[in-house]
Amino acid sequence: MPKMKTKSSAKKRFTVTGSGKIKRKHAFKSHILTKKTKKQKRNLTQAGLVHKSDEANIKQQLCMK
Repeated sequence: MPKMKTKSSAKKRFTVTGSGKIKRKHAFKSHILTKKTKKQKRNLTQAGLVHKSDEANIKQQLCMK
């Protein structure tokens, strides 16, 4: 049986922390920034963690099972 391939899109978007959690970036920070407040843009800059309900799906895409 051949090896599982990692999804390239998931590989580019997510990183795994040392404790096994998955880090992600926030959306809505690429364009149309003039109507967003400074506070909004600043808070979108920081990385977040993937929600527990989505973790299994992303781990499967990253071939971490």
